[in-house]
Amino acid sequence: MRLAELSTRSGVSTATIKYYLREGLLPPGHRVTATQAEYDETHLRRLRLVRALIQVGRVPIASAREVLTALEDDSLDHNSRLGTAVWALPHSPESAEEDANTRTARRTVDTLLDQPDWEHAREYGDDSPAYRMLVTAVGTLSRLGYPCAVEDLAPYAHAGRQLAVADLDLIERYESPDEQLQAAVALTVLYEPVLLALRRIAQAEESNRRFGRGDSGPGTEEE
Repeated sequence: MRLAELSTRSGVSTATIKYYLREGLLPPGHRVTATQAEYDETHLRRLRLVRALIQVGRVPIASAREVLTALEDDSLDHNSRLGTAVWALPHSPESAEEDANTRTARRTVDTLLDQPDWEHAREYGDDSPAYRMLVTAVGTLSRLGYPCAVEDLAPYAHAGRQLAVADLDLIERYESPDEQLQAAVALTVLYEPVLLALRRIAQAEESNRRFGRGDSGPGTEEE
């Protein structure tokens, strides 16, 4: 397909596609003349991934390039490529402090992950952005006096395991390893707003069940 068709099918403007080509986020097309190139389904899939990262996930260009580079690293096995690509996604800010709360949080997180269902989690330690983000989050909870003991975090860890199963089930719908890797990154970005929204809706439902009087919503008033 030519650039115009690629733009139509992807929903990305030709100017933006040319920008992605210049930035190395999209591989060059197959040159057919000095001024024209042909694109195929791999370019379309890559464009959808780049769009998910940059336009939806608000991932900076440099971070997006890092993610895409990890996806193409043939020196890594399938699992390592997936992990490297997902780890390259932006994470919440990490604490620069190594105070008593952070040290306590680290011990709490290590205890939480020292369970049979998390046999590989402790191997990553500080090499994992997600691990460091979790330590920072637990440290903040502790610093502000909110519940964050292992027993408080255990239900969230259990829910996380269930979500991971659902994630990988979705990813395995794609046949080729390259498609699975791209889907893993895109779905990580695109499903996080889904999870946040569902959690808040579920909180409203549970609050209404426990504390409400059968009202239809937060704005309902009695006649």
